[in-house]
Amino acid sequence: MIRQHKGFSLLEILVAFAIMAVALTIVLRIFGSGVNNAVISEEYSLAVQIAESIMARTGVETPLQIGEISGTEADKYGWLVRITPVAGPPPKSRPRFKSQDEAADQPMMKLMAVYVRVGWGDRADQQRTVELHNLRLVQEEPES
Repeated sequence: MIRQHKGFSLLEILVAFAIMAVALTIVLRIFGSGVNNAVISEEYSLAVQIAESIMARTGVETPLQIGEISGTEADKYGWLVRITPVAGPPPKSRPRFKSQDEAADQPMMKLMAVYVRVGWGDRADQQRTVELHNLRLVQEEPES
């Protein structure tokens, strides 16, 4: 009489476990990279909000003067604001007024470039930055 064994052999079970281990490794890597991308996306969103906030404050809360200002937000995001003048048209091409009274009524304006950079990251090789550039008009102070 021949006995037939019911069930799986040891080799079949080992192959099934190997296939399951490879599949789980791939699935965990996919989910892990998805979570990592979500964290990076959240950091970028927060950095953009900080940069936009600093850009909006520049010239309102802080004076629009040539130079650099820096600081930190939330102990993680370092920021820098650089304000530089933009070269205007040469004096010959400026509008001419018929009288001194008309010229006195028109305020002189100058154009300023505002640059905001927000950076973060723990290691030097993983530094991330967001940069915003803008132009602002400023009324020139009358020369005495």
